[in-house]
Amino acid sequence: MPENRTTSATAGSTTKSAGKNAAKTVPTTVTPAEFIGHADISGARRSDAGVLLELMQAETGQPPVMWGPSIIGFGSYHYKYESGREGDAAAAGFSPRKASLVLYGLTYAPGVEPLLERLGKFKRGAGCIYVNKLADIDLDVLRELIRTGYRHMTTANVQSLQSQKGR
Repeated sequence: MPENRTTSATAGSTTKSAGKNAAKTVPTTVTPAEFIGHADISGARRSDAGVLLELMQAETGQPPVMWGPSIIGFGSYHYKYESGREGDAAAAGFSPRKASLVLYGLTYAPGVEPLLERLGKFKRGAGCIYVNKLADIDLDVLRELIRTGYRHMTTANVQSLQSQKGR
C-alpha cells in the first residue's frame, strides 16, 4: 500500500493524473465564502454552513478549500486504487446542499461508531453523513468526530477508501 501523506490543499492546484483517469474533484480557485454566499440553499442552511466552516477549520487546523464545484475541504490525503490510479482528496469536509448538509471523512476511523451513536439525528451514506440541520446533532460530538476523522485520514496508510467498499 502507498504511504499516506498529509498535505494542505491549495486553491488552484491540480492532480498529476491526466486523461480519463484524472480526478474530477480537485481544489479550485473559488473561495468557500463565495460558494456559500451564492449556493442555491436556504438561509438556515447557509447559516449552518458558516458554522461548519469555522468549526471544521478550528478542529482540523486547516484552511477551507473548495474541492470541485460543491465540497469544502480541510487538508488532504493521498489515495491509490488497486488499478494504480491515484490522487488527492479532502481529508475532511462538507457540502451544503438543498436537501441536507453532507459531511465527509468522519466515518472511516476505527472507534467512531460510539461517537456516531451519540451524534444525534442524521442519515449515513457509504462514506458520508447527512444532517438536516446542525440543531439536530450534538456539536461537541461532531467536533470529536472531525478531530478523529481528520487525524485518521491524514496519518493512516489509506488505500483508496472507494476501492475498499464491500471488503
